[in-house]
Amino acid sequence: AALKGSKDYRINLISLALKGKKVSMTKVIKMVDDMVALLGKEQADDDDKKEECEANIDETEDKHKELNVVIADLDKATDETKETIATLGDEIEALTQGIKDLDKQVSEATETRKEENSDFVTSLAANNAAVEILGFAKNRLNKFYNPKMYKEAPKRELTEEERITLNMGGTLAPTAPPGGIAGTGVTALLEGAPPPPPETFGAYSKKSEESNGVLAMIGSLVGDLEKETQEMKFEEKDAQEEYEEFVKDSADKRAGDSKSITDKEGAKADAEDALLKLEEETKGM
Repeated sequence: AALKGSKDYRINLISLALKGKKVSMTKVIKMVDDMVALLGKEQADDDDKKEECEANIDETEDKHKELNVVIADLDKATDETKETIATLGDEIEALTQGIKDLDKQVSEATETRKEENSDFVTSLAANNAAVEILGFAKNRLNKFYNPKMYKEAPKRELTEEERITLNMGGTLAPTAPPGGIAGTGVTALLEGAPPPPPETFGAYSKKSEESNGVLAMIGSLVGDLEKETQEMKFEEKDAQEEYEEFVKDSADKRAGDSKSITDKEGAKADAEDALLKLEEETKGM
């Protein structure tokens, strides 16, 4: 394998020695032996070089395979990082929209609660005024039919100036008669409320049975109004508690979602940095 062919100078030298007459065969044989030994050594060197080359080739192939594996891993890591970034972006967008929707729901619930409370206050005032009017009417009837049940209106408290005037023998200015509905002084129902029932009690003045019936009817109306008032108060209390619980739960959820957005934004930024490094590393391969 190490034989160089006819152009090898050593072969040419032996050929010249054989053709010449001054060189003995012994010397030629020695030259041949030396040539064989040298060729054998060169063959061994060639074999060693071949093994080394093959080893280098194997090593190169192994490195190439490892490089392909590394590149494949980088590509996979790049794809996974891109997917992570996209997923985090979608989640952040969904959480942000969720907070906007939650704020809108809280605002709408607050407006509804204000309207419900306003209706409650108006209805409560109307019921209280109606009970007061019915009580005034009942007391007026009792004045004629059940004097023992009649209650005098509380006397007006005099001011210090009025007491001084009386003590000095003076007289007080006449007080204006009570206004409101039917002279009762009740004004809560004057706006936006149905008028009080017509004063038909005089029609029952001749018969005590009929007057008692009217008194019973007034008592029943008062009972219904008081029951309705209690139900309104319970409903208002429950509605307010539910609203406050909703607002608290909404605030807790908003805080949790806001923190989640912050965490995800941080994770997204880290993933974007990692993606840049992966792309730079891939380009350097």
